[in-house]
Amino acid sequence: MRLLIVGNGGRASALATKLSEDNRITKMYFAPGNATTEKLGENINETDIIALRDFAIKHKVDLTIVGPEAPLVEGIVDEFKKVDLKVFGPAKKAASLEGSKAFSKKFMKTYGIKTAQSVTFDSYAEAKEYLQKQKFPLVIKASGLAGGKGVVIAENLEDAEGTIHDFMIKRIFGDAGIQVIIEEFLQGFEASIIGVSNGEKIFPFIPAKDYKKVGNGDKGPNTGGMGSAAPSPEFTDEHFQDFVQNIMNPTVEGLKKEGLSFKGFIFFGLMVTKSGTYLLEYNMRLGDPETQVLLPLLENNLVDVIEDCLHGKELELKFKNKKAVCLVVCSGGYPQNHETGFEITGAEKVKGSTLLYAGADSRGDRVVSTGGRVLNLVALGDTFEEARKKVYEDAIAVDFDYGFYRDDIAKF
Repeated sequence: MRLLIVGNGGRASALATKLSEDNRITKMYFAPGNATTEKLGENINETDIIALRDFAIKHKVDLTIVGPEAPLVEGIVDEFKKVDLKVFGPAKKAASLEGSKAFSKKFMKTYGIKTAQSVTFDSYAEAKEYLQKQKFPLVIKASGLAGGKGVVIAENLEDAEGTIHDFMIKRIFGDAGIQVIIEEFLQGFEASIIGVSNGEKIFPFIPAKDYKKVGNGDKGPNTGGMGSAAPSPEFTDEHFQDFVQNIMNPTVEGLKKEGLSFKGFIFFGLMVTKSGTYLLEYNMRLGDPETQVLLPLLENNLVDVIEDCLHGKELELKFKNKKAVCLVVCSGGYPQNHETGFEITGAEKVKGSTLLYAGADSRGDRVVSTGGRVLNLVALGDTFEEARKKVYEDAIAVDFDYGFYRDDIAKF
């Protein structure tokens, strides 16, 4: 069996590691891949959708798994399906639930999905006027794709005006911020639930916790994720039932009614308040860094899960009775301007964790940093404390100039 995995971050490394356990797989291609995927398969320096389609035909790829959001939103699944290539993920229209927060908020409201109150603006002047009469804090979101960084909690009017100016006038996220959503601030804790869809039903994984803020104690700007833990100890059975009844089930109904049903992964970004579980956002793919803790706990064979979904079969997902922790090590300056190109040393000293490269590539016999989130350390344990100890001990061993990480991941 020959696989193509689209992506290059820690999620691609986690997929590669999980899939490498399956001896039916004879070849894995990664587009464009990283220093971990290179050891488990072949990296191809290609991101163009049509070029990837042609590559899959030429190399007789049996299954394509799409990791990141951008190719999904651009319609990679539609292009692959046109030529009868087997691909796991939503079509372009369904991927809009992630690609446009304005579209997803409208979908949530239409189908009675429990979410924060919000207003969408295309006009900077109207957004600014609206802010004058609001109570703070408020949440301001860029509608388009911004790599997990397009969400700001504005504590006061000055912050809010500065944020909409950055998004809509300065366009710090390009076209992603020309439409903004201003929504009520929900007080509580966040949780992530990833599920797989077989076109009829969604089968949820165990809940995970993602650490979005760059600094300890959840301080500083949003990032793509500084670490993760699973199963989330904060997310109770009661919260889960609330999620199923008021978020997951109406999502399935809405997908059917809108003609958006798909076979692929879906991610629910949740906020749990005193009033229950609310949906913050959909991602139409595996989350990063949640994937890094969920796949090691998943007992099912991943190819079997995907194949069963593609054939519309029922699933019974099983997870190990362990705790998993992922620590993300970043380039100095991330999530703002950061330098790359630094050699990463000490990988051979990693003992208790699995080292997954993310923004890092091989250059000859060296591995160098190429992105903001450079590498992940993932460990399992009977307790979170045991798993934490492993990743933090190994974080001391792996080194590159100006690298940093949070000290409080999975500290419950």
